[in-house]
Amino acid sequence: QVQLVESGGGLVQPGGSLRLSCAASGSMSSIYTMGWYRQAPGKQRDLVARISRGGNTIYADSVRGRFTISRDNAKNILYLQMNSLKPEDTAVYYCNAHTIIPEYDYWGQGTQVTVSS
Repeated sequence: QVQLVESGGGLVQPGGSLRLSCAASGSMSSIYTMGWYRQAPGKQRDLVARISRGGNTIYADSVRGRFTISRDNAKNILYLQMNSLKPEDTAVYYCNAHTIIPEYDYWGQGTQVTVSS
């Protein structure tokens, strides 16, 4: 079992920055990758960024160069630094932990990010 708790969402003006955090607990050794997904109203949940146990990262094309994913393994915290935010980044952001034995996806409760003037 893995528990995930996100924080750091809020309202920000276009061009601003936010940092999301995801505190993980439980069976940490079973986690293979961790990532951030987002879901806007009426749309599917999409991958924003993901980081592997070895530190390899991938980003959605829409956020590459503006967002940075990182993890503090000592504190079991996942971060998403979001810069140059745009209104289209508005969504609920979810933290994800993917395990491979057994294969399973854990999700946090989500945190709202609203980019608006």
